[in-house]
Amino acid sequence: MVKRKKKKSVNKYIIFALIILLAGGGVGGYLAYEWIYAPNVVVESEKPVYLYIHTGWKFSDVIKELKDKNYVKDLSSFEKIAHRKKYTDKVLPGRYRLKKGMSNNQLINMLRSGEQEPLKLVLTGVRKKEELVHKVCSKLEMDSNTLIATLNDNSFLKKYKLDKENVLTLFIPNTYVLNWNISIHQFMERMAKEHDEFWTAERRKKAQAAELTPVEVSILASIVQSETTKDDDKPIIAGVYINRIHKNMPLEADPTLVWALNDFTIKRVLNSHKKIDSPYNTYMYAGLPPGPICLPTINSLDAVLNYQHHDYIYFCAKEDFSGYSNFAKTLKEHQENAKRYTHELNKRKIYK
Repeated sequence: MVKRKKKKSVNKYIIFALIILLAGGGVGGYLAYEWIYAPNVVVESEKPVYLYIHTGWKFSDVIKELKDKNYVKDLSSFEKIAHRKKYTDKVLPGRYRLKKGMSNNQLINMLRSGEQEPLKLVLTGVRKKEELVHKVCSKLEMDSNTLIATLNDNSFLKKYKLDKENVLTLFIPNTYVLNWNISIHQFMERMAKEHDEFWTAERRKKAQAAELTPVEVSILASIVQSETTKDDDKPIIAGVYINRIHKNMPLEADPTLVWALNDFTIKRVLNSHKKIDSPYNTYMYAGLPPGPICLPTINSLDAVLNYQHHDYIYFCAKEDFSGYSNFAKTLKEHQENAKRYTHELNKRKIYK
């Protein structure tokens, strides 16, 4: 260990001597050494600090950003070393982690090599395409208008066998590690890859057994997820809806009305809500709606794939407001369950 330190120290002095010789010795050599190896990056925050270099930026843009954000103490020395190391012609976009005390040499080597730090994108809690776009574009470089246009472009979505109504079924809720400057097409390809990895042969076989396509499973899972937060109730509710589908009965799912009305503050679905003419009105139109009403979690997707086989045709929320449901095989039994729940809604003055 001692020998290695001694060798490293000797190498450092050799480099220093060469710099002095190249710079003409004396003060010039000392300044050259300072420009290259002395600490120059300023980081005052305890949280990580990042330099964001946008796609298409030139060296002048990088200089402006460093100046505006006061990321370096001596901008002139950074420019000089950047020119010598030919970084000026090799500006790579990305999200670069700045560390306190980095030298010009360390900073330029990182930027020139494109060694950016990826970030985590969490895709959960999405109801509409616009919400997905906001989540993605608030974390990544991509333009929100371009992304929403892509998600509405049926000709582009054909390659994924999707359309603008069901495109959200491509996205599997998860935490993804991505580069900040990932392009829209790269992003879509990554989501398609994750989608295909989720839909294993076993899951596809279960979907086929339920007489559903993967897209239909996702749509139904979005309804099931909107009906309950109770994971142990999800397979039972999924079974109710599959029974109704197989019997050619309307789903009559309240969450689809809420989605169609675009009012997620509604706590009590009324008969007036059922009059909205929308393909998402599952009281008016039989079968599944044309797209999901949220981004269903993996748990919800698996609840549909592993739905409980039973004879229930109806369900409604329990009157104890526990979040669980009462299930029924007959309309009469369901009406009794619904009457108790309605009574509690009125008692608690929940009218809308």
